[in-house]
This record gives sequence, C-alpha cells and structure tokens, in this order.
Amino acid sequence: QVQLVESGGGLAQAGGSLTLSCTASGNHGYSYSMGWLRQIPGKEREFVAFISWSGGNKVYGDSVRGRFTISRDNAKTTVHLQMNSLKPEDTAVYYCAARWGSQIFKDETQFDYWGQGTQVTVSS
Repeated sequence: QVQLVESGGGLAQAGGSLTLSCTASGNHGYSYSMGWLRQIPGKEREFVAFISWSGGNKVYGDSVRGRFTISRDNAKTTVHLQMNSLKPEDTAVYYCAARWGSQIFKDETQFDYWGQGTQVTVSS
C-alpha cells in the first residue's frame, strides 16, 4: 500500500510558475513509477506527465511539453512537477498517481494509487 500526498497548488498569473510535489509513503514508495494527471469539472482526467521509478523515463502530455518538467528526488519518494509559462487552460485539479512497474503509464486506469488532488488556478 502506498499513500500519496500532494502539495504546492495555488493561484498563479498567466506566464508564471508553480511547483507541485507529491510524496509517496508506505510500502517501498521509492519503487513506484509516478504520474501527474489533471481534471477540469465535467471532463475526463488528462495525462500531464510521467516519470519511471528510476527517473530514467519521462513522458509529457502534448499540451504541457516544453513548459512542464517532472523530476524525483534522490530518495525517489518525492516527485516534483515544475510548471512554467502557465496558461489559463492549465487551470485544473492536479492529481498525483503511482503504480509499481517499469512500463510507461499514461492512462488513468493504469494507476493503482492516487493522491487527494491539488487545485491549480491560472488567471489571465
């Protein structure tokens, strides 16, 4: 069992930056591949970014590639999402998710564990 706790959401202006963090605790949290997905009310969750358990594989959604950067700390239990050049359309609830395994996971149905979500609001 893995518990995920997100932090760092909030309000930013268009063009600004925010950093989200997600800490995994519990059973070998460092060995889980992790991702960020976001959701706007009334819409499906959208893939944002993925990082493998080793940090060697990183994948980004089309709408954030080149603006967002995913990373994990040396202990591999905390994953960060650096969000630059924010746009109003980045406004959403951002969820951290995890799954044990070395494949690349992008679909919400592929993740086994979820954080509670953190709101990001970008004003124009």
